[in-house]
Amino acid sequence: MSTFKSTYLIHGDDHGRIGERRARLRALAERDGGAGCLEVLEGADATAAAAGALLGALTLAIGRRFIIVDGVERWKEDEVTTQLVPLLESMPDDTTIAFFAREEGRAKAPAALHRAVIHAGGDVAAEMSVKEWDLPAWVLAQATAAGLTLDQHGARTLVAIVGSRQARLAREIEKLALECGPGSRLDADGVAERVGRSAERKAWTLADAVVARDTAAATRIYLALRAQGERVESLTYWVTRRLREALGVAARLEAGAPPSAVRGDLRMPPKAASAFVADVARTDVGSLRRAIAALADLELETRGGSALDADTLALRTLGAITA
Repeated sequence: MSTFKSTYLIHGDDHGRIGERRARLRALAERDGGAGCLEVLEGADATAAAAGALLGALTLAIGRRFIIVDGVERWKEDEVTTQLVPLLESMPDDTTIAFFAREEGRAKAPAALHRAVIHAGGDVAAEMSVKEWDLPAWVLAQATAAGLTLDQHGARTLVAIVGSRQARLAREIEKLALECGPGSRLDADGVAERVGRSAERKAWTLADAVVARDTAAATRIYLALRAQGERVESLTYWVTRRLREALGVAARLEAGAPPSAVRGDLRMPPKAASAFVADVARTDVGSLRRAIAALADLELETRGGSALDADTLALRTLGAITA
């Protein structure tokens, strides 16, 4: 049997995390008290007056009573003060009420509700999204808690491949911990090898079109991958990796290495290696370096360095690289 306080306020701009906490509380309430002991206020019905009325109403439920109230970010200070605070000050011992505020902009849980929950001996929990530039540090902390050691490059690589959603990042860290075991150390290559296999395969076709300087194919493949849900950041990461590999091949070819020796050193099937070396032979070291620099600029622009949307920026960069 779980132990519950009388009042909870869960608020913040991490709406996914707030939804998870609401679902978990509901499951615990139904497990410990049964469906008949749970009452939910949501949508237009979730007002401070309605919450107060529920608290003041008699119930025939046996055991602990649970009330979940959504949307309190829409409430006004005076509504909380007049219609709810007096009832929170005299909460029945067998009742738990939980308020959920999905905050955004000026829509925030009223300060009066914060004070009332704390005064009633309840818990106030903030679920705030980690800013994108702080995600690598957050990933490092989560990995440490899971028994893994990542370096900075490994953390940045995980964010580049998986994206900025903390729930997805947390799941990937859990998978890495299970696969590698406690005490394991991973760098960027180790993370990419384990996490990025599927994304890598999808992006290779785009990267090969870029190396071949086939503008039409690169545009078509990019749009198809985006329609499948692939992220611009992830595609940029894998195309850059492929271009760096192509740069190494180009440098060896310009230095006089025979194509057969270069093909033999590539970690890919013979037919794919032959096509890759042939595409690289039609370009040069300088062009590949400029392409890698253009993708680095694209990464900065898609992180707030430009007013244009990410797809426009990416298509413009692909066109410039493959022209």
